[in-house]
Amino acid sequence: MEILLNNRRESFDTEALTVSEVLALKKFTFRMLVVKINGELVKKEQYGSATIKHGDEVIILHLISGG
Repeated sequence: MEILLNNRRESFDTEALTVSEVLALKKFTFRMLVVKINGELVKKEQYGSATIKHGDEVIILHLISGG
């Protein structure tokens, strides 16, 4: 499948992945993330069930705090 991840084309050898699987494959380990699939916010408790399919646009942002 091919998706648009953070405005870059990404290819995976499967038909669908969960948000958790994409985070693991891309090695995103940040604790505070904002995830959107096709503009829809995905809550953290939905990462294991929210499915990303061919053609989806996915935004994964990590939040950084500081002072």
